[in-house]
Amino acid sequence: MGPMNFAGMEPRNSERPVDGEIRTNDQHDLYLLACDHRRSFERLIGVDGTPTDEDVRLMKDVKHLVWEGFERALAAGVPRARAGILIDIQYGEQVARDAKRAGIAFAIPIERSDQKEFQFEHGDRFDEYVDEFGPTFVKALVRYNPEGDVELNARQRGRLQQLSKWLSEKPYGFLFELLVPPEARQLEGVAGDLARYDIELRPNLMRSAIEELQEAGIDPDLWKIEGLDSRDDCRAIADVVLRDGRRSGCLVLGRGASLERVDDWLRAARGVPGYVGFAIGRSIFADAVTGMATGRLGSRAVAQAEIAGNFSRFVSLWTDD
Repeated sequence: MGPMNFAGMEPRNSERPVDGEIRTNDQHDLYLLACDHRRSFERLIGVDGTPTDEDVRLMKDVKHLVWEGFERALAAGVPRARAGILIDIQYGEQVARDAKRAGIAFAIPIERSDQKEFQFEHGDRFDEYVDEFGPTFVKALVRYNPEGDVELNARQRGRLQQLSKWLSEKPYGFLFELLVPPEARQLEGVAGDLARYDIELRPNLMRSAIEELQEAGIDPDLWKIEGLDSRDDCRAIADVVLRDGRRSGCLVLGRGASLERVDDWLRAARGVPGYVGFAIGRSIFADAVTGMATGRLGSRAVAQAEIAGNFSRFVSLWTDD
């Protein structure tokens, strides 16, 4: 059945279930270590402007360090069949090839990095790029505020429809990372307080965004969702994701937040039908990566252990009864 067996899902071109058939909450959990950052990864290790050859060498090395930490977590007991890595090709090509060779589920990003508007990294040749690597999932990061620029949203939906149609005939899963950045007037309504925006406005905006995208025929296998503090908000998001018999699932993303903050988001989502795991990155590896880049950490093994420990921490929290 192809790589989509990984999370207990049917291929994207299979029929949607009718009531009573297995839904997302019956699937296996999925734990992704997200390391597909590009421009933000450059900033993380202090690269300013166009990377030099030495910068590129360093970034490729520390991307592989993250993979080594991931492997160490598997060796320590993280379930191999439920773990995967989200990795870019620009600096992480070797990681993608190592994951493929090892039979580890992996996702690659298809969006151009650090852009307000979703665009394909390789333009109309995105299909060649994906087919070359044959990932388990194709990831699209999209900044989409349903009360934002109407024309911008329409252009993004058009490109996403193109991607969704193409993926419907392929064995790759569709992983959609939804970010809902605030509009200026929305921030004004909460006195410029981003924390209030996250709590008071973002959950409803996220639901509206998902509904709009679904109505446009964009139905990912997995929605990578910004963390929510309220369990009721998690349930409301999952209800939209699963509406009308859909078999999609939700993954909690980390936003580079502290370990303790991510703990809160995982606890809110854990056990909610429709939430099947997480895709967390900088919260797991940022300190280790900067430590290696600056020479602060004593050895590569120490950095590997830190990454493995943080990843295992979140897996344990998610599975804790």
